[in-house]
Order: sequence, then structure tokens, then C-alpha cells
Amino acid sequence: MDITEIITDLVFQLALIIFAARIFGKLAARVGIPSVLGELVAGILIGPFALGGIALPGFPHGLFGVTDSLAGAVSPELYAFAQIASIILLFASGLETDLSLFIKYSVSGGIIGVGGVVISFFFGAVCAFFILPVLGIECTSLFDVKCLFLGIMSSATSVGITARILSDKKRMDSPEGVTILAAAVFDDVLGIVLLAVVMGIVSALGTGKALSGGAIGIIALKAFGIWLVATVAFILLSKKIARFVRFFGGATDFSIAALGVAFLLAGFFEKEHIAMIIGAYTTGLALSGTDIAPVIQEKIHSLYKFFVPIFFAVTGMSVDVTKLFSQNVLICGGIYTLLAILSKLLGCGLPSLGLGFNLKGAFRIGAGMIPRGEVALIIAGIGLTAKDALGAPIVNQDLFGVVILMTLVTTLVAPPILNISLSIKGRGTKKEVADEESQVFEWDFNDQELTHLVMDFLYRDLRAEGFYVQMMNITDGICTARRSDTAISLREEGTKLVIETEEKDMGFVKGELYEIMLRLDKSMKSLSALKNTVSLQYGFACPENRVTNSLTRFLNTNCISCDLKGNTKDEILEEMLTLLSQTGNVVNRQQVLTALKEREAAGSTGIEKGIAFPHTKTNGVTETCVAIGIKKSGADFAAMDGNPSKIFVMLVAPIDGANPLMRAMAAFSGSLMHEDVRESLLQAKTAEEVVEILKDSKKM
Repeated sequence: MDITEIITDLVFQLALIIFAARIFGKLAARVGIPSVLGELVAGILIGPFALGGIALPGFPHGLFGVTDSLAGAVSPELYAFAQIASIILLFASGLETDLSLFIKYSVSGGIIGVGGVVISFFFGAVCAFFILPVLGIECTSLFDVKCLFLGIMSSATSVGITARILSDKKRMDSPEGVTILAAAVFDDVLGIVLLAVVMGIVSALGTGKALSGGAIGIIALKAFGIWLVATVAFILLSKKIARFVRFFGGATDFSIAALGVAFLLAGFFEKEHIAMIIGAYTTGLALSGTDIAPVIQEKIHSLYKFFVPIFFAVTGMSVDVTKLFSQNVLICGGIYTLLAILSKLLGCGLPSLGLGFNLKGAFRIGAGMIPRGEVALIIAGIGLTAKDALGAPIVNQDLFGVVILMTLVTTLVAPPILNISLSIKGRGTKKEVADEESQVFEWDFNDQELTHLVMDFLYRDLRAEGFYVQMMNITDGICTARRSDTAISLREEGTKLVIETEEKDMGFVKGELYEIMLRLDKSMKSLSALKNTVSLQYGFACPENRVTNSLTRFLNTNCISCDLKGNTKDEILEEMLTLLSQTGNVVNRQQVLTALKEREAAGSTGIEKGIAFPHTKTNGVTETCVAIGIKKSGADFAAMDGNPSKIFVMLVAPIDGANPLMRAMAAFSGSLMHEDVRESLLQAKTAEEVVEILKDSKKM
């Protein structure tokens, strides 16, 4: 196969992965489970061991079926894409790590985090020692590299899922919530250190030499030393690194340059036989305390959204479904999963009993640390390609199936377990803690776009006040801001802004919000003063409109009336909305009507030449829809030329998603500005005639 064929196959593969990952990710989110699981399942279904192995014209081995594959599953080209994605993922995770939180809770969070990692690692390694022979895999001792790998994968924690539940339950800033978030930071760091150590051992085993206990210790110290020196050096030099990347230009340019630094350190770590993701995480961790961290997070968001789902899908493609559902894998996977759950409950729960928490609090903390997720999958993927002393993959397909099963189950069972633990009445601490439950302040802006705008202002202002602002896993929609003893949780719920913090800090938050409202009010007054309704408000009303050719897709004879009965604006709106409902896209009629009237109150949509465009954006519809009405005698619509309106085009689009409204309006206005078209429409007797007239107008 020549290079052109390889690239062509890769393009087809990426196209299918992109669509499959997003479809299954959205389906997963709709049923209330993390989208990462949907992306993982998508990969399993389209992978070489399932639908991707079916022969197709031009693809004799299937779209993903390969004869010379890496790790027995995907092509080297696709695997390379997944590795780039894992670097971006861990770089982003490092940026989201709060170093100040790490230091502040270094005692309680450290003890609980260490307890969770040590117990989970031990349980995972011991479990591996007993289940490996059942899977037909040779295992010589607990220090067998396969046991060590399963130990590491058992110790990982995905705190984004827990953060979502804590926020929904308004417990983000409870003693348990703060402790979980702090312990998760230690969890991530310790997991990275353990991986560095084990990868050093794997590298030494690759030479074919037998290793004594002392030799393993030296290798572990060397790997740990490299990681520690690099981490400390990057943290100390973080401000200089920030100045260096700023040299490359504006926000987008220096964000890409920062990612380049992450790739550089990732490559260095790989050359030192330590996983690339450790270098990426270390770079993000070092930059997390700089003022450019939030900017980088924002600018690499699109890269994250593109690459990371590809990583999870490719990981799923490496799963041999025939072995995943084999009896041995299910039994061993069940045991490994059960121990993975128990290890977090015990490893994190028991130490918390000695740190002021009672059994309820300990259970909540342990439950919050159960979800595995991204890091476990990344480590499993590394194990698929890493070789032992005999040249065999450290993680074969059976073992990979066990890890995938554990990741899926722990991620699915963690939310209900944590919900149950939080529903148990009573405090989670041994002693009464003042203001244990934080206050919640909700403000409904009655407009989702305004809520977005205020949230953006809050992010910026809190950073200016010296707060560390963190988005949980970038796309979870929850923001936490911390500074000293002040912790604030922010989230959007439709048109509502929900703020959670302690009572003593709520005054500061409300004051900040009040100042933002004053600034917005001033900006709106300035904007109103500058508004030119003639040249700007209906500037799209031009006969030579470049987007007129998009008009046809919106035409529906069921939504057209040539004889409107209404005489007033409100009657016309009601009648037009009835027509609009024929599209099947109106899910909340009252919500749409209210939004239309609010838009008319802000400024009439009657323009000139007898045309009116009542329009709005609201989630009362599922997609952009159009209705057309004609009233030959006309009705007063407060048009800007003072004449009655006779031709009405109602357009409504959802607030969320890519749903054109102004483009659709411009398309219709481009046609209706022609006098011949208007005259023909006023003479039309059927909806079919209206459609034909508007279609013909495209040729003008």
C-alpha cells in the first residue's frame, strides 16, 4: 500500500470516527451518563473486531480491519492520532490542577489521596496476581509488570463526574466536597508518579535482563527523580515559560506555543522511557498557576473537542468484543471491578475517619473517588503497545477487556452510590462545623444568551480578583473559583445562573454580580444610543442578497396561508404561530409566543414595503422553522415606513446549537425586496403558488 492509499484510508477512518463518537457521546449525555462512555462504545462498535472488520468495496479487510496493525487493533497512523489526543487531554488536565489547593490541603487531601492510591494499587496488583493465570497469562510475582499495570489502572480517579454530582446536590463546598477535590489532585499526581516508575521498569525489562529487587528500586528512583526534577524545574520556571510563549503573539498563538512546549516535554519523557502523557501533564501543571492558564484552556478547547473523542473511540476500537464477553473476562473483570470499588471506599474512607469525618462523611468521600475514566484508559492503551521481556504486549486483549469493563462499571455505578451517600441525612463530620452547607443564590436572567454573557464577565472578574478559576474537565459546565479560604461554585442552568458559596462570602459574590449588571446596563444604554434603526436594524433587507439560495429549504406548504384573518399584531402572531406549529418543531407554544412578543416589544419587526419579519430565538422549538402569511388588506405592524404590513414571514430558531436565523431572514428579504415578487404573492391563492413564486425569485 502506497502513502496515498494509507492517507486516504486514514481520512475515511477519521470521518467515521468523528461522526460516531459525537453521535454516541450525545446519546450517552442524554441518558445521564458521561459522554466519554458513549465515545468508547462507538469505538467498540465500529472497530476492527466488530462492524469495522466487515469487508466493503475498496476495503477488503473492512474500513478498520488491518493486516499489519499496532497492538493487534488499529493502524499506526490512527494510533498516532490517539497519542496526540492523549497528550492534549493530559495537558488540559494539568492546566486544571489547582496547585494552591494541592498545597493548602496537603495534609488531609494528601493522606486521603495517598490512602486511595496505595490501597487501590495494592488491591489491583493482588487481584492481577490471581486472575492472570485464569486468563492464561503467566505471572511470576506481585512485582510482575502486568500486576503493576493493573495496580496503576485501579488507582486512577476521574473527579469530573463527582464534581457534577456534588454541584447538583449543592455540596461542592461541603467538607466532603472540598476534601474529595483536594484528594483527587493528589490522586492524579501520585498516579502519574507511579506510571513513570512502572514505565522505567518496562523499559529495563525490554533489554531482556532479569531484574533484582534492588535493580527495580534503582530504576524506580531514577524514573521518579526525572519526573520530580522536571516538575519542580517547570513550576519554578513557569512564569518564564509563560513569557516565552507570549513571544509568539496573541492569545491563540501563545496557546498553541504552550501546547508545543507540552509536546516537547512529552517527547523528552518518552526518550527517557517514561510515558509521553506524563510530560504533557507536567507542562500543564506548571502553567496552571500562571495568568495565561485560563486563556490557554479557552483557546485549545476546539482542539480538545476534536482530538479527545477520537482518543476514546480509538481506545474502544482496541477492544476485542469476542473476548470482552467471554466467561473468563467477565468473571475476572467482575472481581477486578468489585475490588476497584472497595479499594476507593476503604482507601479514601478509612483515613478520613481520622481526619474529623464520621462514617457518613467517610462513605461520601470514598464514593466520590470511585469513578475511573480517562487516565485508566490511557494507561491501558500504553500497556497494549508496551512490551515485556519476551516481546509480548504487557496488556493483551483479555486483560484489556478486564480494564474496559472496570472503567465502564465504576463510571456508571459511582453516580448512584454518591447520590445515595449524599441523601443520607445528617452531617458528615464528627463535630458540628459552622456553615457546613453553603448558601445557594440563583438569578434567572430570562435569557440564555445574557446568562452566558454574565458568566463570562464573572470568570474574568474573579480572575482579576486573584481567584483560581477552574472548569471541571473543560466541558462539564461547572466552574469553581478559589482564593485562600474562599470557594465559589458557578454553573448555568438554562437561563439561570446558580452560585454556591459560604454565607460569609455570598456578600462579595452578590456585590460582584451587581457591579457586572451595572456595567452591562451602561453598555446597553450606549448601544441603544448608537442604534440606527434605518441603516442597521433591517440592513439585511436588500434585493441583492448573497444567501438567497438558502431559501428553498425552509418552504413548507403546510405552514403557508394566503388569507390571514387576524387584524391586530397579537392576532397575527397567534395565527402565524399556529401555522408554524405545522412544522412539528414547536415543542412549547407558549414559550415561543412569549419570546415573539418580547422581541416585538424591543422593536417592531415590521420593516417597509408591506413586509414584516416576526422572529426570535427560543428553545421552544427544536430547529429553525418558518411560516408565511399573507393579508391582502394589511394590518398595522408598526412598520418603520408607517405603512400596513401585508406579507408576514415568521422565523423561529433554537438558542442552542448551529441553527440559522439571520441567514434565513436575509434569504427571504432578498426575494421580497423585488416588487414583482411581492405583487405575485399578494395575488396568490394557494400555498403551492407561494412556494413556486419564491422558488422562481431565486433566479432574479
